[in-house]
Amino acid sequence: MTEFIRKRAANAKNDIFSGLTVALALIPEAVAFAFVAGVPPLVGLYAAFMIGLITSIFGGRPGMISGATGALAVVMVTLVAQGNAMGAEGENLGLYYLFLTVILMGIIQMLAGVLKLGKFVRLIPHPVMMGFVNGLAIVIFLSQLGMFKHVVDGDRVWMQGADLWLMVGFVGLTMLIMWGLPKLNKKLPEALIAILVVSAIVIFGDLDVATVGSFIRDGGGEGLKGGLPQFQSDIFTKVPLNLETLRFIGPYALILAAIGLIESLMTLNLLDELTETNGNSNRECMAQGGANIITGLFGGMGGCAMIGQSIINIKGGGRTRLSGIVAAVTLLFFILFASSLIEQVPIAALVGVMFMVVIGTFAWSSFRILNKIPMSDAVVLVAVSSLTVFFDLAIAVIAGVIISALVFAWENAKRIRARKYLREDGTKVYEIWGPLFFGSIQAFSSKFDVKNDPEYVEIDFIESRVTDHSAIEALFNLVEKYELAGKKVKIKHLSEECQRLMIKASPRLAQVIEEDIDDPRYHVMADVMK
Repeated sequence: MTEFIRKRAANAKNDIFSGLTVALALIPEAVAFAFVAGVPPLVGLYAAFMIGLITSIFGGRPGMISGATGALAVVMVTLVAQGNAMGAEGENLGLYYLFLTVILMGIIQMLAGVLKLGKFVRLIPHPVMMGFVNGLAIVIFLSQLGMFKHVVDGDRVWMQGADLWLMVGFVGLTMLIMWGLPKLNKKLPEALIAILVVSAIVIFGDLDVATVGSFIRDGGGEGLKGGLPQFQSDIFTKVPLNLETLRFIGPYALILAAIGLIESLMTLNLLDELTETNGNSNRECMAQGGANIITGLFGGMGGCAMIGQSIINIKGGGRTRLSGIVAAVTLLFFILFASSLIEQVPIAALVGVMFMVVIGTFAWSSFRILNKIPMSDAVVLVAVSSLTVFFDLAIAVIAGVIISALVFAWENAKRIRARKYLREDGTKVYEIWGPLFFGSIQAFSSKFDVKNDPEYVEIDFIESRVTDHSAIEALFNLVEKYELAGKKVKIKHLSEECQRLMIKASPRLAQVIEEDIDDPRYHVMADVMK
């Protein structure tokens, strides 16, 4: 699939057809996530339209699709429930608290863009990226299983008998068309054609299967029909704008902003790899933030990049901003004018498309390389995948980065070495190899024999780097130990910044540090020592 994606050239026809396919796939996702969050379907659809349109125009990754997502919906459901409880009897304010939270979420995301925090996504290791992709593929797959349920006597139960076999058959037919069509003609939009073929069979065959319309009605919705998004002036009258409200929505806004940016920036990185192009992470932060502010003001539930729809778009040939714009505008057209037609699309066709997305998204190579990569990387990959499924993306990625960072620090801490020898004049020389930082200072200190060393000692850092404040402090303490023992020590080949920091900490160290034209040049990650 990766080779196919890379070879798919960018052109307007591909963008338009891909955008149409994405618009169809967005509808059940947006509606489902709205139900998860406990809000009306149109709130999810408006979010998909507004966020999709704004990020497509102003975002940092052409071809990436954004909208209402499940990762955010699972956090919003608690917010909406608590917001409803805070209103007077019979007054449900949860929706308005949600809108206000989405606005604050957008402000936080824009601040991240202004402060250029998007670049920190580069710190996410490849095993975390693979775990993220695998975890999201599993989450998308599990979310589609709910479509195999229907309402019986007011309860959603698993399909059985003819209903189940029809559902499975049409899902399989959709997947078969999407798999086989590119082998016959790669220029045709396989996902869109698969949806149209299965829809035609259901409509003209007058088959009783689950459709987009029945799915909305089963969830308590009234249908897709709606007008243009309206400015929600009630947000600022029904919700008290005070410190108590800020304390309530602040933590939710921060969590939603973090999840939204992490999912968006990691999806951006994935699409960069698939298309061999470069997106702009800081611009994407700004666009996501601005989109969520507008969405909150005009009655949407907020959102972020959607890996499933983005893969559909890229796989369908969507390469430019046109594809996202077409998807968003088409979605609005469906809401305004074609809701009755879209409600007839069978859920099975859309589930089949999403199952193909799962197959294309999951990093199957991770099974092949699992026993070939370091154990620590394998643990990170599995941990991130599992945490994404059982908790949420933010927790999974943060945990993966922390584990990777600790493993990196531990491995580098073991690499500190000291080559020791005596010169003819009796001076003992310590040639240090490896990075000196907070993790290696204990091993570094153990290399020295202050008590038994001769009167003159030289410590040479030509093959080492002093990288942080802890390392400078360890050097300072080592010099003090030698001086207390009545011995003279010289330190060679420190960087200019390291020398400056040590001398600022104690001017008498100027006599200990020996300057040389071969001194290395690098910066030290340390605050100014006082």
